[in-house]
Parts: sequence; structure tokens; C-alpha cells
Amino acid sequence: MGFLLPLSLLVLLPAAYPGGRNARRRWAAGAQSPGGSSPAPSETTAPPFWMRISPKFIAVPPGSAVWLNCSSSCPLLEDSTLHTGLRRGQVLSGPSWVSFQLLDVRAWSSDVHCFLTCAGVTRGATARINAYKRPHAVILEPPVLEGSEYTLRCHVTRVFPVGFLVVTLQRGGRVIYSESLERFTGLDLANVTLTYALRARPQDLWQPVTCHARLNLDGRVVGSSSAPMTLTFLAWNPASKALTSTSIAALVGILILVGAAYLRKYLLMQSRA
Repeated sequence: MGFLLPLSLLVLLPAAYPGGRNARRRWAAGAQSPGGSSPAPSETTAPPFWMRISPKFIAVPPGSAVWLNCSSSCPLLEDSTLHTGLRRGQVLSGPSWVSFQLLDVRAWSSDVHCFLTCAGVTRGATARINAYKRPHAVILEPPVLEGSEYTLRCHVTRVFPVGFLVVTLQRGGRVIYSESLERFTGLDLANVTLTYALRARPQDLWQPVTCHARLNLDGRVVGSSSAPMTLTFLAWNPASKALTSTSIAALVGILILVGAAYLRKYLLMQSRA
């Protein structure tokens, strides 16, 4: 009984005390708020969620189709939006993700913005798509000697974007000519031919010459090189070769005639002896 009495008094006291029920409520509030005042009701906020876009960076040959996936931790998305200048294809989605297909990617660089909405809150992420094609081949023709100059001709095949291409000629490992093709703005694979006249010098004989094609893609460098060609004094053009062949044939004919005349004279002298 000694243990029941204090409990009974504690239960009966609020009922006997005027406004006891309100006092109990105030006491409960005081127990929750050390300052003695009831805290202000908190505003309803949307649960935080993350989102990402994948892949964030992709490089493809021009004309390709790509898929971008926008995913989140939201259990049930309310809305999804994609901002892009590229042509769209199919759209696939689930409770917390959506995938977009982009068709015929031909612009060198495109930013794609994806937005997802969850519980009234919208978040976004950005991906970048680059379209490029490294040179299929870099071919340096054998140097042709015309007069006092070598004609160097380099072919760069099936490259994109041409406007980011730099073609360089090197002799003995040193740059002798370089040209940027930034004036070209086409959106298709292209073949490029560079022709350069190099003055012939004795010290350049037997020096290797190479052609280099390099794409400067906003800090990313993609390049290819040709097989080396050697500068020689035998690098005549076709007309010079034909003239030289004719001259050699004429010289050989003269030598044969002179030799025949000497042989006849020698035989005649032998017969008289």
C-alpha cells in the first residue's frame, strides 16, 4: 500500500486541481521544450533526393545514335524533361529513372540537360556528347622533284570535324609547314589533301619527311601519322623521268655507234697485219 498511495495522489491531483487537465498538457509541453514554450510547427519539406545522368561524357562517330539515362533516388518521379538541340528517338522509363535516345548526332559538341521532379522539387544534370572521327588514313605521296622544288602531297581520309584538324609536315623531325583547317564547318566525314612546295637543298638529301594529322578537341588530342618518305635527287616528276630515259637511251646509242666504229677500225687493222 505504501507504493500505491503516491501513485493515487498523482492521478487524482490533476482532477481535483482546477484546470488540471490543461496543467497536465502544459507540463507535458514543458517536458518537451526546455525553454518552457511550445516549439513552432515545422513546414512540410520534400525529402531530399539525388539524381545523375549517365554517361556524363560520350564521344561517337558522326551520325550515331546514343542513349542517356537519368536516374534518381526518388521512389516515384512526378516529371522528367530533356533540353537538347539533338533529334530525339525513343523514351523508356521506370519509377525512378528515364532513358532518352538521341538520333543522328552530327554536331561536334552538344550539351544535354536532364531534369527530374520528385515531391515538387526539380533537380538537373548535364551530359556532353562529342562527335568525331580520327583520320582513317594519313598518306604521304613520294616527293616529286620539279626544277628546284620538291612537291609534297599529303592525303588525310575520312576525318571529322575538319574544322578542328591541323595538318603538319616534318622533315627530319622538324616542322617545315603546318596548316589549321578551322575555316571548314561541314558536318560530314571528309577527305583532305595538302600540297606543299619544298625548296630542294643539298643538306635535305636522304632526310625523312612525314605528314601528321591532329584533331584538337577542346583539350583532347587525337592524331595519326604517315609512313616516312625520303628526299632524294632521283625524285623526278614523270615528265623529267621520260626526258631522262630518252636522254639515256640516246647516250647509249651514241656509245654503241662509237664502240662499233672503233671495233671495225681495230678489225681492219688486224686484217692488214
